[in-house]
Amino acid sequence: MDVGEQFAKKIFSERIGGKNFGNGNQIYKFEKIKRAKREALAKFPSRILIDMGVGEPDDMAANPLIEALAHEARKYENRGYADNGCQDFKEAAAGYMKSQFNVSLNPQTEIIHSMGSKAALSILPLCFINPGDVVLMTMPGYPIFGTHSRYLLADVMHLPLRARNNYLPALDDIPRHILQKTKAIVINYPNNPTGACATKEFFKKLVHLAHEYSFLIINDAAYASLTFHGEDRLSIFNMDGAKEVSLELHSMSKGFNMTGWRLGWVCGNSELMAAYAHVKDLTDSGQFLAIQKVAAQALQNNMSIPVGNAQKYERRMNQVAPILKNCGFHVANVRAGFFLYTQIPNSAEYNGQKIDFPSAEKFAEWMIAALGIVVVPWDDVEPSLRFSMTFGSKDMDENEIIDLFKTRMFNVRFNFGKSR
Repeated sequence: MDVGEQFAKKIFSERIGGKNFGNGNQIYKFEKIKRAKREALAKFPSRILIDMGVGEPDDMAANPLIEALAHEARKYENRGYADNGCQDFKEAAAGYMKSQFNVSLNPQTEIIHSMGSKAALSILPLCFINPGDVVLMTMPGYPIFGTHSRYLLADVMHLPLRARNNYLPALDDIPRHILQKTKAIVINYPNNPTGACATKEFFKKLVHLAHEYSFLIINDAAYASLTFHGEDRLSIFNMDGAKEVSLELHSMSKGFNMTGWRLGWVCGNSELMAAYAHVKDLTDSGQFLAIQKVAAQALQNNMSIPVGNAQKYERRMNQVAPILKNCGFHVANVRAGFFLYTQIPNSAEYNGQKIDFPSAEKFAEWMIAALGIVVVPWDDVEPSLRFSMTFGSKDMDENEIIDLFKTRMFNVRFNFGKSR
């Protein structure tokens, strides 16, 4: 061990592993997928890889918006720090909340932009979480708020999402003594990866609990603009009393194909938002003003973009889901987003061999190696897979990709036993 490595190990924080940072054998599952993809491409260089593992849109932002970005980027007044955001974007976000959810928000005090939902979810724990607090998070789910809460010495507990409960957490199963210690509950509806949408009844019950036990609700609504049916287009703020105890996150990434633009917003009552504004102001200097101003235009004048995206993803699901069902998979009834979610088979028979699958991770690795199909595994609750409908390609149209997917899947006999 050289001097630099010795020094580094002395100063690594305990929250990232201290002196043992970098020594673990665990590999992040998405890194495992990347490695399996590289191996499959090297072994079968002429085989087309069907990538259903990508969790971002497969289209670029609309050309008029890209042109508007170039125009705004040339303006002298857009060159500087944005801090907590420009008024144009706040007003456009308020207009979106009113038009899409019939929710009235004050753009001056109840909306602040974020540099993407990930950034917001890493800042919010600093606003509200103390050592020893309990944070409840749905699982499977996006881990960022929980990771940063653990950094702050909170206890993070998971609420399992199961098919039998339509992928909503069973609120009645949370012990009273846990609720009494809970500081925040993080939910994500419309949900990634299950595609489930919250119901009014679920939101009402959760808001009631938040008032009774004095905890904060954070709804990560990054997929809200990709709902397929009007009745599913809900905000937590549609419920009486929700604004007093809730924050909601929205994103330009999924519906408007602006993933790399890194822009969204957090909204809620002015007192909660003041805390977010304070910590955010000490964390970043705001997203490029040109991006905010073009996003404002998108929210005000281009709602046909997320509508078209939702129709595209639903169309693909309506073609892919029957293929999976014919293979024996039980596919969740997806109501939003761009993921199909299903439990894995116990085994498969392929090329005269039987292969057993002890975990979703092992099944996903086999799918890449044997079939050239990339999926994302989730072993947290029920061994399951996420098939992304963002599989667009420059070389093949979507129908050709779906036909190829069907051919490869129908060459396998999948065996399903009792639910795990």
